[in-house]
Amino acid sequence: MDLGTANTLIYIKEEGIVLNEPSIVAISSNGEKIEAVGLEAKQMFGRTHAGLQTIRPMKDGVIADFNVTQRMITYFIKKILKNNWFIKPRIIIGVPTCITQVEKKAVIEAALMSGVREVHLIEEPMAAAIGANIPVHKAEGNMIIDIGGGTSDVAVISLSAIAYGESVRVAGDAIDESIVRYLRLQHNLNVGIFEGERVKTEIGSAYPSLDKLSTEVKGLSVQTGVPTSITISDEEIREAIQEPILTIISIIMKALEKTPPELSADIHSNGIYLTGGGALIRGLDKLVEERTSLKVYKPAEPLLGIVKGAGAVLDSYEKMKTVCIR
Repeated sequence: MDLGTANTLIYIKEEGIVLNEPSIVAISSNGEKIEAVGLEAKQMFGRTHAGLQTIRPMKDGVIADFNVTQRMITYFIKKILKNNWFIKPRIIIGVPTCITQVEKKAVIEAALMSGVREVHLIEEPMAAAIGANIPVHKAEGNMIIDIGGGTSDVAVISLSAIAYGESVRVAGDAIDESIVRYLRLQHNLNVGIFEGERVKTEIGSAYPSLDKLSTEVKGLSVQTGVPTSITISDEEIREAIQEPILTIISIIMKALEKTPPELSADIHSNGIYLTGGGALIRGLDKLVEERTSLKVYKPAEPLLGIVKGAGAVLDSYEKMKTVCIR
């Protein structure tokens, strides 16, 4: 299971990826009744009445609302097991490298309360590396950058463990927020966080390209107080997301600086792997290549890296259990 800030993905042994839904819950205001979870709850986000609220129970890659997260995990597990809900499965959950002991305990307890038999945790960059078919068990260094919704993790992996890791709580969500902020300050337009995400997906780029892109953005005019729309270019969005992108670049540089020389030599030969939802930002791989002078590789499906890796560990658990941190 990839229990992400933005999306939750679940892999079942011999079946593959069976669930990919937003980590959002629509719950009654008194907290008793869950009205919707996942995609259905995302469609309700920001459109609810006083008796209903939509919650994103995960923040910065960790649990922000324990009770709602536990109910969300239960809902997803029941949904995929359908008629076999009496089966108590073994679960492997991806967690960020910067997770504290208290946050780890919260993830384990939430999963156990959801009715699973045993819980194992795997660090997200390790899972993403396995998902990208990197030979993690070898005595050679491989660098992976995993840019998710809540956290960006940079890790140098060797001998089935993370030899050096850096993590920052700046990722996809921070990029969305910077777009929302830019539209409000530069265009006096108030938009929701998911409109910011849509703009990022449609025209967001980290590096100038020959194709000029633009999109229509709808929101509320701060000046007149009435709904309005504007057309915005990829150039403006590049300017808007510059700060979070540079923060991510700086932790990559910091990780490269602190890597031992032998592993550095391996990284020079093997290049850097870019994964997670952030890898889909146009030109980010080119920007990393320009700043580091290293080759950057991007897997075919960067969004599925962590869940594929956790699934691969589950499929050959006895052989690969050493990569788990619990």
